[in-house]
Amino acid sequence: MSRKILGFIFVFIIILVSYQCAQRGNPTGGPKDITAPELTRAEPPNMTTNFKGQKIRLYFNELVKLKDIQKQLIISPPLKNSPVLSPIGNANKYVEITIKDTLAPNTTYTLNFGQGIVDNNEENPKSFFTYVFSTGDYVDSLELKGVVKDAFNKKPDDFISVMLYKIDTSYTDSTIYKRPPNYITNTLDSAIIFKLNNLKEGKYALFGVKDAANNNLFDQKTDKIAFVKDTINLPTDSIYLLTLFKEIPDYSVAVPTMEASNKISFGYYGEGSDISINTLTEIPDTVKTIITKERDKDTLNFWFTPYEMDSLIFTLTNEKLKVRDTFKVKSRKVVFDSLKISMSQNGNIEFDKPINLLSNTPLIRFDSTKIKLMDKDSIEIAVNVKLDTLRNLLNFDFKIDPDQNYRMELIPGAVTDFFETTNDSVAFSFKTKSLADYGNLTLNLNSNSIVYPIIVQLTNEKGELQREIYATEPQVYTFDNLNPGKYQARVIFDLNGNGKWDTGNLLKKIQPEKISYYPALIELRANWEKIETFNLID
Repeated sequence: MSRKILGFIFVFIIILVSYQCAQRGNPTGGPKDITAPELTRAEPPNMTTNFKGQKIRLYFNELVKLKDIQKQLIISPPLKNSPVLSPIGNANKYVEITIKDTLAPNTTYTLNFGQGIVDNNEENPKSFFTYVFSTGDYVDSLELKGVVKDAFNKKPDDFISVMLYKIDTSYTDSTIYKRPPNYITNTLDSAIIFKLNNLKEGKYALFGVKDAANNNLFDQKTDKIAFVKDTINLPTDSIYLLTLFKEIPDYSVAVPTMEASNKISFGYYGEGSDISINTLTEIPDTVKTIITKERDKDTLNFWFTPYEMDSLIFTLTNEKLKVRDTFKVKSRKVVFDSLKISMSQNGNIEFDKPINLLSNTPLIRFDSTKIKLMDKDSIEIAVNVKLDTLRNLLNFDFKIDPDQNYRMELIPGAVTDFFETTNDSVAFSFKTKSLADYGNLTLNLNSNSIVYPIIVQLTNEKGELQREIYATEPQVYTFDNLNPGKYQARVIFDLNGNGKWDTGNLLKKIQPEKISYYPALIELRANWEKIETFNLID
């Protein structure tokens, strides 16, 4: 090969190498870090016995930081004072815990950090990292497992506190209201399984609490509760089920308020069907009064014709519970609550839902001759009108046809309220869709051991009730004229036969009535006829 050719090849190689070196590209930065930080050592070591100090240091192989640590860290048994943790807001290669409490003797303590320790760059969590130490000669090693579910909703809440109380001479049924448990853990995110570790042999009471205040106590007004009726004997191989429910709160009355110049409102908690309201203040004979229950609220309204007064003194008596409360309500300058009416359904109306005229003030009478219902051809339709004084509404009962437009007209004087106020001329328009715009769903229940009565319900994706069928014996459950969408089916086992779902009660040791959910959402489209088999687990 001639020198000329060799020279040419050499120059070509140089140019090619230079070209490759000159090419610009976007740096990839390497693969994304998905590795959680690793503990390299602890001072004192994990599982230390005869712990005497106040500080713990956890060293990691990379920079770490604390994320949402106040919510993530669970200490069992709970400490009276929260420990001081660092770093807060910064990254470091160690996490330091300073204990502010005097620790109990011969006790195993567990610090579960949940997802609270993350690396500095990608925030990969050191998931459920646990540090354990004992103030005695050994570390307790027993464990307890279980599952949490919600009594009413298909999906349970997250961050459920699972509490274990030692049954000793100081334990009573009300202890959970007064002091933190001996052991505690929680469920994270959508997890339903729990595990309590490093437990001591003995007899215990097991609870689950959706702890709104994060104070490791049960507050009936705000928290959901779950309990196991039987005593837990450790050690055990059993897996326990905790079913969360919201109790009906104990009866109590809120401080009444003068909402309007003609209305005083009395809010209450718990069972209020037997409440009576009486005035201790002498009221002039010319003043008229009436008491109504506010629609869909636990509130009683004391209505009166306004007059000059400084204050009123009331007694509220719960006849069933034999409880009496006395309140003084001072007069204040507020507006008169005057008559306003509306319809329970507007726009597209549903075939299966009632059509009612609603009022904010108490209705006392109506004149059916001043109420007219007409269809899209302006033909008047016969309608039966009924006054429901308990719910304070007028019910309109008439044959509802598909693909129809309706117009409801009320001329002045059609309705009269307690204050002798009548309506102005008003009209409401509404319509129905074609039957082809709806779908029909049939549910067949498959089980050999259904105990009747039951309530078969359909809800939307948000859990809002759409339809229900009450059954005292086997039947096919047909839901006609449903709007297209996705539905959730459930069966309530109405053990006491009162036609509704009943929650539980902790102190009375009553578990909530059982509900079974269809495993998947049921999609229904317009003009569909769908049949589903609901296999109930015995």
